[in-house]
Amino acid sequence: MNKTQTKRFNDFYQRHLRLLKLQGLSHSTIDNYARAIRRITKYFDCCPDKLTPDQLEEYFSQFLETHSWSTVKVERNGLQFFWRHVLKIDWQWINMIKPPKVKTIPDILSSAEIETLIGTTRQLRYRVFFLTAYSMGLRLSEALSLQVRDIDAKLKRVHIRHGKGLKDRFVPLPDLTLQALRALWSRHRHPKLLFPNAKGSMETIQKAKTHLNKGGTQHAMKVAVAECGIKKKSVFIRCAIMWSQI
Repeated sequence: MNKTQTKRFNDFYQRHLRLLKLQGLSHSTIDNYARAIRRITKYFDCCPDKLTPDQLEEYFSQFLETHSWSTVKVERNGLQFFWRHVLKIDWQWINMIKPPKVKTIPDILSSAEIETLIGTTRQLRYRVFFLTAYSMGLRLSEALSLQVRDIDAKLKRVHIRHGKGLKDRFVPLPDLTLQALRALWSRHRHPKLLFPNAKGSMETIQKAKTHLNKGGTQHAMKVAVAECGIKKKSVFIRCAIMWSQI
């Protein structure tokens, strides 16, 4: 894109973000819808307000070949929001036939596999994070977002805030997980976050503004999985095993 197109795109993109926030959408939905605009802009190397229905059809024809149906739907919803609310143009619906639904059973790690995985992980912060996520059956984002105030050591429970559907819930806190969280926190003593995204001195870590990076955490998981020889595919899933007996 030339400078004029880039400026027009940036103006549209910032308005897109503002309108998404005003809709009260979750952070993940806003990220997904914003990514849809960035992705199609990069694909055609032009401001999306100039795209034609034929180009959208071409784009989704390619997109369907490399992404899951759920991702395709999110992509289409993100672009539809942009067209309707930012460009104020009637969305030209792209007809796509949903592929047959394949029912699969997710891979669940056994207790022995989880212990091997955690034991293989070298860095303490990731080792404690994996223990926390699996022992309490948390989603990746739920575990990453945990804060000091969420831990109720007396009642042995953890307050999960804004989980799926933006709903709160309480989950049991195993003794082993509580001990691990205390050991990790005693290393960094961040006033708010349990898993701060920073390295170095304690002072540096205590000033961290965000939690561990999602991508970095997933990479650490892949490395540990490869090293301990686990062949199951989707290992970073909600685990049904609760270790409250430990």
